[in-house]
Amino acid sequence: MITRRRVLLASGVSLLVTHQLGIGQPAAKVYRIGLLSGPTAESTAPLLRALNEGLRDLGLVEDRNFVFERRHADGQLERLPGLASDLVRQRVDVIVAGTNPSVAAAKRATTTIPVVMVLAADPVGAGFIDSLARPGGNITGVTVDANPEILGKNLGLLTEMVPRLSRVGVFRQTGSGSGFAAIEATARKLKVALDVVDIRDPDDIAGAFVAVTGRKVGAVIFVGDAVFYQRRQQIAELALKHRLPGIHLLKEYAEAGLLMANGPNLLDIFRRAASYVAKILRGASPADLPVEQPTRFDLVINLKTAKALGLTIPPPLLLRADEVIQ
Repeated sequence: MITRRRVLLASGVSLLVTHQLGIGQPAAKVYRIGLLSGPTAESTAPLLRALNEGLRDLGLVEDRNFVFERRHADGQLERLPGLASDLVRQRVDVIVAGTNPSVAAAKRATTTIPVVMVLAADPVGAGFIDSLARPGGNITGVTVDANPEILGKNLGLLTEMVPRLSRVGVFRQTGSGSGFAAIEATARKLKVALDVVDIRDPDDIAGAFVAVTGRKVGAVIFVGDAVFYQRRQQIAELALKHRLPGIHLLKEYAEAGLLMANGPNLLDIFRRAASYVAKILRGASPADLPVEQPTRFDLVINLKTAKALGLTIPPPLLLRADEVIQ
């Protein structure tokens, strides 16, 4: 005989099992995060890991809560508009865009899908946002520069390192723009002549070193990054081959063998960008999320390279370094 008590008990057990197994529950949405990058996937792998770690810390786990849609231009920046349009066709929930060419491509491709910029320089001047405090459109994120003057400071660091430096080669990524005015202003103040070479393609780098060496420059400085990043090892080797002290904003170049780096910490920037992605996926509007500037900077000196170039590092400069590579 089936009693009312047995029916209620069976119903309760059934509900419990259904709850535990998730039967009848709507599946949680798996978000699609688009990644738009100028360099190769291999060269940017540590940065993606930092972004992934930041998302995990915020409760978003890859393949459970989201999947990445990766698009890399492999140094061929002319491919970026097509790659951005492909991400839009894939209907990703948010696009994480690297340096200025990637952000510009994403901006042209969509005005509705949120874009989190990670390595943009002077995003107001570049026309990506209205202001740091109120971005105003579908783009927000972390800018790579605290201010463009840091490139001028880096020119000053070269003059501290290289005695009687009078002529410096500037390798400028085509379309980068940001920061060059600060280099020019510092060069006038220090009475240093500049030899500018515009770089459009990674294959232009070797020829650029030959060109500036023929013009008797005493050191090199870099403006822009999407073209250079995947070739940082080659850049360091060419700088040493041509006996040219070099400086870049990013410590990864000094780790590859360039003489110095002074600028924001990339891994920290990518971890911080994860908070923007998480907020947007949880409903925040990019127009209301103020753009952050870097807070962690590294001055890195490669002592091994300095010795190979026959340079003696001034003790005050050595004391200011956050890291010295032996």
